[in-house]
Amino acid sequence: MTALLGDSSCHLSSATNTMNPHLRQDIPPCVKRDLSHFKQRFNWDCGVTCVLMVLPDQERAYFLTNFEQICKEEGFNHSTWTIDLCYLLKRFNVLHNYYTTTLGVHPGYRGHTYYDKILIEDESRINKRFTVARSEKIYVEQASLNTSHLINHLLHYGPIILLINANLLTCDVCKVNKLTLELRSCFPWPVHYAGHYIVLCGYNGFKQKFFYRNPSFKDRLCAVSYHNLNIARKSYGTDEDVILIFNDNRNV
Repeated sequence: MTALLGDSSCHLSSATNTMNPHLRQDIPPCVKRDLSHFKQRFNWDCGVTCVLMVLPDQERAYFLTNFEQICKEEGFNHSTWTIDLCYLLKRFNVLHNYYTTTLGVHPGYRGHTYYDKILIEDESRINKRFTVARSEKIYVEQASLNTSHLINHLLHYGPIILLINANLLTCDVCKVNKLTLELRSCFPWPVHYAGHYIVLCGYNGFKQKFFYRNPSFKDRLCAVSYHNLNIARKSYGTDEDVILIFNDNRNV
C-alpha cells in the first residue's frame, strides 16, 4: 500500500475536504494500492480477471498456466458468480470476506432478462455453494456496506472486488458513461442490468473519488465519485456484492 499525497491524481487543496463526511482528519486523504493490471480475454471472465489482479505473483502465474483446468475444476466453466470468486480466492489461500444483501440466488431474478438463461444452469449450483460456504471456511455475511466501510478497508487491509452494473459505471479519467449519466439526471430512462466486476484499489478523499481497475480495459487507473460508484454497485441485480481482500493485518 502507498499513500501518494504528492501524486497528481491525489493533489488538491485540503480546503476541499472540509465538508467531506466520509474522510476523518486522522486518516490519509489519498491512498492507492499497487496492482498488476490484467485485461479480460473473454466476455465472461471479468470476475476471474479481478481475482488475477489480487493474487500474489506465484499464484497468479500458476492460475494463468492452468486457467481452463482450474475453471473446470471449480465448476463454473464460463459462468461466474461472486460466490465462485470466493471459492477461487480460497483455493489460492487469499484471506477475504464476502458481503451481500442476498444469500443465494435472489428469487426475483427468475424471468429477469439478464439472469433468466443463466439461472437454468446455475441456480442449484450457486445455492449449494452458499449452503456449504461456512463448512468450507468461506466467510459470507448478509450486509450492505457503505462508503466509509470501503474507505476504511482500502486504507488498512487491501483491495476490494465489487459487482457493479456496467451500464451505470463511470470513469472521470476516460469519461466512460459520463454523458449518459448526466443526461439521465435530466431525462430519466430505464437502464438494463449488465453485471461486471471491478477492483477498487484506492481513494482520494479530497476529491471524494475511488480509484479502480476495470478488466475491460488495458492497463489504466480509473476514477469514479463516491456517489456514482454507489449508483453502479447498488443497482438492482448486484445484490451489493463486495469481496474485501486482506493483504495486510486482519483485525475484524
